[in-house]
Amino acid sequence: MEAGTGPLLSTLLGLLLLSTPGTGGANPALVARITDKGLEYAAKEGLLVLQRELQKITLPDFTGDFKIKHLGRGHYEFHSLEVQRCELRGSSLKPLPGQGLSLAISDSSIWVRGKWKASKSFVKFRGSFDLDVKSITISVDLLLGSDPSGRPTVTASRCSSRICDLDVDISGNTRWLLNLFHNQIESKLRKVLENKVCELIQESVTSDLQPYLQTLPVTAEIDHVLGIDYSLVEAPRAMAHMLDVMFKGEIFNRNHRTPPASPTPVMNLPEDSKQMVYFAISNHAFNIASRVYHQAGYLNFSITDDMLPPDSKIRLNTKAFRPFTPQITRRYPDMNMELRGTVVSAPLLNISPGNLSLAPQMEIEGFVLLPSSAPESVFRLSVVTNVFASLTFNNSKVTGMLHPEKAQVKLIDSKVGMFNVNLFQSFLNYYLLNTLYPEVNDELAKGFPLPLPRNIRLHDLDLQIHKDFLYLGANVLYIRV
Repeated sequence: MEAGTGPLLSTLLGLLLLSTPGTGGANPALVARITDKGLEYAAKEGLLVLQRELQKITLPDFTGDFKIKHLGRGHYEFHSLEVQRCELRGSSLKPLPGQGLSLAISDSSIWVRGKWKASKSFVKFRGSFDLDVKSITISVDLLLGSDPSGRPTVTASRCSSRICDLDVDISGNTRWLLNLFHNQIESKLRKVLENKVCELIQESVTSDLQPYLQTLPVTAEIDHVLGIDYSLVEAPRAMAHMLDVMFKGEIFNRNHRTPPASPTPVMNLPEDSKQMVYFAISNHAFNIASRVYHQAGYLNFSITDDMLPPDSKIRLNTKAFRPFTPQITRRYPDMNMELRGTVVSAPLLNISPGNLSLAPQMEIEGFVLLPSSAPESVFRLSVVTNVFASLTFNNSKVTGMLHPEKAQVKLIDSKVGMFNVNLFQSFLNYYLLNTLYPEVNDELAKGFPLPLPRNIRLHDLDLQIHKDFLYLGANVLYIRV
């Protein structure tokens, strides 16, 4: 977004993505919690932008007639009014229960410079003046809503501006003009300035902030299989010192979207306030991703001889497989083989304090690749392993890595006689630890996107693991463009 008044509110709203009434009734799988510290930062950043924009205000000329003792009747004009400087010193941003946010600015000043001229009959006077507009207060209420697509909307439901004091310095011996200013012009100028401030904010909400929020997609791509739905599920929950924002957080198959099989459980969030924003991500989101992968067959795998490292001591052919099952070469002399792994059910992520783990259960079936017919199954094995996970997150994504323990193998069925399970277990672990899991970790390193709008960066990152959800804390940096 271009620099302008828009970043004032996009920092307050876009940055925090304050949500709005949406499709109620469903628990969110992702919650963004904005603390007082976050609201304070947003107000401070917005104040700097508004301060720059106020210096661009165009003020109208003031003209009129006067009648002054000893001078009689005449005509005056105050023109070429330009804002020289603006200082907005104090600000606060508070949740407005049931509506959105309330922004208050106080102890502010604007300095204006201009020219004046006056005439009576054929006599003309002219000069310059400096105007000190002091003790300005501004109050804005922002009403948050949503459109049918689940994108946020915003309107300024109320704006008021008040100027408590004006101090003018007029050049020349013009006490009569100073009196004229206070008697006839001061109230007009005060009203125009107050209206201009609110007009600026109203225009910004309509022309800058609303289009900015509308560019926020309600879905994001995770990879070629998965997408995530970031539409809003209900109005923000405003509390004394924080604001909770509810996102659907539903992960789905991009090629075939179906409703989730089970509702998202409620997350009981801690009342942490050290950082500006927190993201709570339910294990439900990760488990839906696992189910989608499982249903689409992406958790299954196949191993053929050409997939093994060139220096592997074990090859996938019947001759090399004699140490596992000595009788295999009697029926299938010198033939290639294939191992097919199937995950029995979608592995669910268990999130407990300080721990992330999965326990995937697989079946591996061995096939002999016959030269002139379909592959023939010769044995079936069950495989169980415990996998621990670690998560990190950067300024926009959550990334993961799996740390598996050694797999435990049991024989289900063998059509080629005795089978050395322990030896096969060693071979399988070598492949899983050196080939399969590294490939999975490469995919996990691509990350899970957080719902952040443009120009927002996270820093001072902190990851907490609670029962059934992750809690990511961060401070926020708005990147001006």
